[in-house]
Amino acid sequence: MTATETQKKKRSETSAPKLRIKVRAYENKVLDASVKQIIDTAIRYDADISGPTPLPTSTKKYTVNRSTFVHKDAREQFEMRVHKRLIDILNPTPKVVEALTNLSLPSGVSVDVRMM
Repeated sequence: MTATETQKKKRSETSAPKLRIKVRAYENKVLDASVKQIIDTAIRYDADISGPTPLPTSTKKYTVNRSTFVHKDAREQFEMRVHKRLIDILNPTPKVVEALTNLSLPSGVSVDVRMM
């Protein structure tokens, strides 16, 4: 590939706007339900969708002493898992953006929206 072809390819990739939505939740069932709701809303307005792409689950582990004063060897371990999904909406129209902002998702689901 020549230099001009790569520049044209980069321009064509960057010229098309894209909405990148990252959805995070502690429970995967609630996460999948909210992702389905987002996708159904985007499909209703004829948007091009790629995803949902599952991202790696991050795990935070906490170790705590069971007893406050004695038995220092007795410990409990707790972990929190954060499940993540990625959705790309290609060439979003204002109607799609408005519908996604008015969407009500269950509590415990955090949504990050970026325009790229």
